[in-house]
Amino acid sequence: MRFPLALTAKIAGHIIKHKLRKTPKFAMVLQLEPLHTCNLTCTGCGRIREYSTSLKDMVPLEKCLQAAMDCDAPMVSICGGEPLIYPKIEELFAGLLEQKRIIYICTNGMFMRKKMRDYMAADYSRGMETKLQALLKAELVTEKEAEVIRKSDAAARSKVVIRPSQWMYWNVHVDGLEFTHDLIVEREGVFKECIEAIKMAKILGYQTATNTTVYKETEVQEIEDMFKFLSSLDVDAHTISPGYEYDAAKKDMVKRLGKQPEDFFLTRKMTRQKFARIQEWSKAFTIIGTPMYQEFLAGKREMTCTPWAIPTFNVKGWKAPCYLMTDGHYDGYQEMLSKVQWEKYGVVDGVARDPRCEHCMVHCGYDPSGALGTNYQRGDNWKNFKYNFWPKPPRYERGHEVKAFNGFSIGKGHLAEAKAAINNPRAAMNGAQSVFQHREEPHEHNGSEGCGSGDKSQRDELLAKITARKDA
Repeated sequence: MRFPLALTAKIAGHIIKHKLRKTPKFAMVLQLEPLHTCNLTCTGCGRIREYSTSLKDMVPLEKCLQAAMDCDAPMVSICGGEPLIYPKIEELFAGLLEQKRIIYICTNGMFMRKKMRDYMAADYSRGMETKLQALLKAELVTEKEAEVIRKSDAAARSKVVIRPSQWMYWNVHVDGLEFTHDLIVEREGVFKECIEAIKMAKILGYQTATNTTVYKETEVQEIEDMFKFLSSLDVDAHTISPGYEYDAAKKDMVKRLGKQPEDFFLTRKMTRQKFARIQEWSKAFTIIGTPMYQEFLAGKREMTCTPWAIPTFNVKGWKAPCYLMTDGHYDGYQEMLSKVQWEKYGVVDGVARDPRCEHCMVHCGYDPSGALGTNYQRGDNWKNFKYNFWPKPPRYERGHEVKAFNGFSIGKGHLAEAKAAINNPRAAMNGAQSVFQHREEPHEHNGSEGCGSGDKSQRDELLAKITARKDA
């Protein structure tokens, strides 16, 4: 099977139950944001800007668990912000597991290894020592960290931790290969840490997934190379979605980065060009998403958005109408369902009901439509059955040949030449600015370089120092 039988059966049973009851609207996935604080400032993410006045606020653990009960979605995606910053993340995980939810912890990967070391310390045994030796050999833990795990005290052993489970996935944000990903998250070295965290998770027996957003300058070949590389690491599943210019992200793009949203985000036409091969990729890699949604992305059919199927709960309540657009927050889930005028949103037969929806083709709005039979066409049920129950695509054995580490790891990150110029007056005299110029000038793409648009503040500061030295 493409996905574990227990998970597939749970979701299918949930849909069938509500179809038999003729429930007009019900939740498939809860997007649970216990906080909006984050350690990164990813380009294209509007969360920490939209909720800038409430970044210190957190949803109490009890309210998080109650939200899951209220909407009763079979799957909960814990996101944010960075959810591993949430002080009660372990207790939240344990509580949702007790409720028998499928859990995705959506993380940028920077704190994953720390959380997994906590698990190792809590469960240290002879069997864990074997895994610890494998991690040491792969240089995924240090000797010092290994000793801390081995010498865990009563407090460490009694700590609530995030253990491997058939109901849980680490869902790691990966927006391309190293150069591209680090540029989009606006910090060098993040891609390397993500990959090391994924490798550690697989050795320890966790299920792993990745989520990727595709932007205007993301090259199609790089997406395929990324899938090949991740497949060779035995990543279990992938979510991929087009970048959409929702309000908070657009405002940040203009105000903070001085860029126009149309230079970064995708229109519908661009999305269909970027995702023309999505059906090929889904045959070769374990991509999460219904065949109908993939046809929609490739421009082979129209679909109607079902935003109520993936509701969002955060520090201000139930966010509506969807994960990306905010016209209000509601205290209760049923209140949101009844008060939001859902017919005002989405695109029907290619015509946007709300101008903000015109270019949106994001998975959180359209993927559930494929599972729920919205815009049903003859044969769709068979497509869904076949996609889920046919054999899982094989591991891509040559993925190690992909030049995934094409930036920071080999000294060619997006700040590399500027940093070199600071440390080398001769380089400064010569300008040393090509790493920035190549983002703006026409150039040949060879598939090894990533594209995207990052925060200019750090590199502009470095370039200012270069200019000052040249003037001196």
